[in-house]
Amino acid sequence: MPETLIKVDLKDSPYNNPLVHNRWHPDIPMACWVNPGDDFVLETYDWTGGYIQNNDSADDVRDVDLTTVHFLSGPVGVKGAEPGDLLVVDLLDIGAKADSLWGFNGFFSKNNGGGFLTEHFPHAQKSIWDFNGMFTKSRHIPGVEFAGLIHPGLIGCLPDQKMLDMWNEREVDFIATQPDRVPPLANPPFAKTAHSGKATGEVKDKIAAEGARTVPPREHGGNCDIKDLSRGSKIFFPVYVEGAGLSVGDLHFSQGDGEITFCGAIEMAGWVHMRVQLIKGGMAKYGIKNPIFKPSPITPNYKDYLIFEGISVDEQGKQHYLDVHVAYRQACLNAIEYLKKFGYTGAQAYSILGTAPVQGHISGVVDIPNACATLWLPTEIFEFDINPTAAGPVKMLDGSIDMPISYDPK
Repeated sequence: MPETLIKVDLKDSPYNNPLVHNRWHPDIPMACWVNPGDDFVLETYDWTGGYIQNNDSADDVRDVDLTTVHFLSGPVGVKGAEPGDLLVVDLLDIGAKADSLWGFNGFFSKNNGGGFLTEHFPHAQKSIWDFNGMFTKSRHIPGVEFAGLIHPGLIGCLPDQKMLDMWNEREVDFIATQPDRVPPLANPPFAKTAHSGKATGEVKDKIAAEGARTVPPREHGGNCDIKDLSRGSKIFFPVYVEGAGLSVGDLHFSQGDGEITFCGAIEMAGWVHMRVQLIKGGMAKYGIKNPIFKPSPITPNYKDYLIFEGISVDEQGKQHYLDVHVAYRQACLNAIEYLKKFGYTGAQAYSILGTAPVQGHISGVVDIPNACATLWLPTEIFEFDINPTAAGPVKMLDGSIDMPISYDPK
């Protein structure tokens, strides 16, 4: 059995665990060291560090302090890794912790981060999903069950100081273009809630003051939320610091492409079994500045899809030029309206698109002025037929079950 190098206690605060951190900074001390060729296990908190609870209230989603996230296990130092190398990470297996066989999906209120469709779903809502082996279903969303494609939403290596400074400069400058925007354009360093792992004294203070927040994906990987980075995937990470500094967290039991609800997958605590290797000088050899990967050979075997199109014309009828973001929003909204005809609430339909193994595709970006994006919804995950027929949709749900909602205080 591989050694578990990092363990987490879900009953204890992640701030009490020195093998966990929630910022990116080159001075975060390595939590442990391994050799190229080693395989090992890292346990992880869910991305909120256990704040979201298995209950029927969305108050925790409404009130969670997003300056604390994400809680990552690591960094793992790899002996011999040098800047310019590629760190090759094999995800050998991933699973939920035995004492936490459930996950959550949620929408943040607009005042606390919002989401892809915030204007349509401005209030905090939550669904709880129970795991039964490789399958999951929710007491808050009836009529749907599917196989999970378990993956880390967040995985990457430490930046060097030059890269960290670049991130902070460009994101703080971006915030300054609309400083009063809600939600904000980006998240600047925030010392008060920083957790720097093993760091102490002046180093800890420096990390807190400068450490980049973990919310966005960046050049090193990070919070990319790629559902196909599942068991059997191989990832090639650029190395920027001595030892590479590999960290992982934000595990998802399942997710639709785009993670459109922001708290948008089925978030869970769990463990990752991985192996590391090095390609010396690999960044220059292959011209790599962002990670590349080989996907999992094990994916849910759904073959029948309904595919919803969206174009780059927004809900108000405003034309946008080849805007894939707008186009995918419209594909999602079209799918939500369709599912409502079978009795789902808008929130339930939105949650399905964020949690189920939905595929998102950029289908066209050359036919001016409209980009075309598509959302592929697997029909086999439903307990009833959702395909169009001449008889029209049959309302299968009576509205007696819905997702918990919490409103912002007046």
